[in-house]
Amino acid sequence: MLKDMMTTDPFSSSASGTRAWQRMLSGRRLDLLDPSPLDVEISDIAHGLARVARWNGQTVGDHAFSVAQHCLVVETIFRHICLTSSPSEWQMTLLHDAPEYVIGDMISPFKAVVGGGYKAVEARLEAAIHLRFGLPAHPSAALKAQIKKADSIAAFFEATELAGFTRAEALKIFGQPRGMSAAMLQLEPLPAIEAQARFSARFQAIETARQLAEKAESATTSRKAEPKPGPKPE
Repeated sequence: MLKDMMTTDPFSSSASGTRAWQRMLSGRRLDLLDPSPLDVEISDIAHGLARVARWNGQTVGDHAFSVAQHCLVVETIFRHICLTSSPSEWQMTLLHDAPEYVIGDMISPFKAVVGGGYKAVEARLEAAIHLRFGLPAHPSAALKAQIKKADSIAAFFEATELAGFTRAEALKIFGQPRGMSAAMLQLEPLPAIEAQARFSARFQAIETARQLAEKAESATTSRKAEPKPGPKPE
């Protein structure tokens, strides 16, 4: 028993004693296998995503094109193609790659090789992140499809403008983007600190919009619930 106490990591989240948590700069300790919403902070997400490179870092420019900047681009496209979308849907779009702040950005061909284990960890992290900010654990199938569409449009322009793909290659892999152009998007790679600041600012702006939308909806519901005045006495 003493041997077990000496060899087992008291902070481990696995029976084998292998460490499965990461210390975050906020001071939180995030369990990667069983993440809790209580250990998720937007400051950690913004910091991490701004320092994770898209395309394995194989992009032009003095700075890597970060996942934080990619998320901003995808959210811009999503609002353009989903004109009636809600602030909560904008927030889920902005956070669509948020798990990568701890597990990194794995290119699609390698994800296919790794298989279901990566997807399972990613799904648990997504749920914890969403719940932390009062969102559904996962987007609906319809919303997920719209986010994927915006993601593919972003990938097309990133591939052709930054990652050295020919237009023919990008069309074959990502499809033809419609209603958008590279000029409409912020594609010049930003320094990490700037990408972090912009991601944080956009998150907070959407949170404000969500709060206003919730107040308006609550006021509308209250008005509908009020008893209608009876007939005036003669």
